[in-house]
Amino acid sequence: MEAGESLERVYRAEATRIRAALAARTGDVGLAEDAVQDALVEAIEHWPRDGVPANPAGWLATTARRKAVDRLRRVKAGEDKLALLSVTESWALPQEAGELARCAGGEPGRLADEELLGLLFACCHPALPREAQVALTLRAVCGLSVGQIASAFLVSEPTMSQRLLRARKIFSEAGAPVRVPDPDDLADRLAGVLSVVYLVFNEGYLASSGRDPARRDLAAQAIALTRTLHQLMPREPEVLGLLALLLLHESRAAARFDGWGRLIRLAEQDRTLWNQALAQEAMAILDRAIGFHRAGAYQVQAAIAALHAQAPGYEQTDWRQIRLLYSRLQQLAPSPVVLLNRAVATRYAISPEAALTEVEPLAADLDGYHLFHALRATLLAAVGRADAARGASERALALAANPAERELLTRGLSL
Repeated sequence: MEAGESLERVYRAEATRIRAALAARTGDVGLAEDAVQDALVEAIEHWPRDGVPANPAGWLATTARRKAVDRLRRVKAGEDKLALLSVTESWALPQEAGELARCAGGEPGRLADEELLGLLFACCHPALPREAQVALTLRAVCGLSVGQIASAFLVSEPTMSQRLLRARKIFSEAGAPVRVPDPDDLADRLAGVLSVVYLVFNEGYLASSGRDPARRDLAAQAIALTRTLHQLMPREPEVLGLLALLLLHESRAAARFDGWGRLIRLAEQDRTLWNQALAQEAMAILDRAIGFHRAGAYQVQAAIAALHAQAPGYEQTDWRQIRLLYSRLQQLAPSPVVLLNRAVATRYAISPEAALTEVEPLAADLDGYHLFHALRATLLAAVGRADAARGASERALALAANPAERELLTRGLSL
């Protein structure tokens, strides 16, 4: 295997957990991020020349720890943190790249999960604005580059770099520990964490940039984090709701792209490729969530996804029930995007004319949203207004930033 290919594979598999272990030890998310980045740079310099190490993940973990120590020695404020990194025996190395990095000692699997969740809760600290929480999570927990995060937020790379620096400064000034909060504080922090995990999953489900249309590693990481949250909070229905929702989306992953990597609409997916076992697991989880009789937005979204999973075909979907569920979702989490999605159900449950009547008032809120114009184009075409439909399609294409969605719109299709 080429050094570059090996490094990319190991970095994707291990960097997040190494970052989490460093952050847990030092309480410094920025230091952990910088140290892992320094280790990557050193690997890029040495591996092609010296060959891939026998234990590449262990090499990366050890080098990141050494880089953290080097950085701390340069600043007087780092003296206390140096002591936390001084016990080298606790940095037992993984035996292979796929094993969870044992960067903080103890039992590897459980401890790595807890450290990862601790890093996630730290990035979602309430002192940070929501946008900063998401950006910091994508950077520190998921390992996205500044450029990738900037693309997701539709801002320049220098602007995003400054936002991340400000977020790290706010977090440092707050003095928050990098660990899972005490049980009494979990509920207050949960909504923000669930929101960020869902956004991470969405980035993995349809990547905002890069060569691949999806980043399966991010989607899998979001699911793993949600499963661990469920272990921490087994009686929290919204955690169950989010887990069911993610699993239902994941069950369709194999059918979402064709052999050329082009996005396939839900209406045209080969449903025989859907993972029925995963869908059944999700629906059992959703049943448990509903059994707590505490409705929440993730549970409603999961119920909508479950109806899609159960339908034999797109037009045979129970659109009337989906429309009712979107109305319920609008009560729980009001948003013009929820109303836009409800209009899709209205098209099939009632008529395209009725759906268009629901969509037009959303223009003031959603004029800059490409999916608004894409749906409007579909509805205009369905009622025979071809010229207006063409204009709406062109507007949708002009606004679409995601490469896969742009390609789909270019093919003359609407989402």
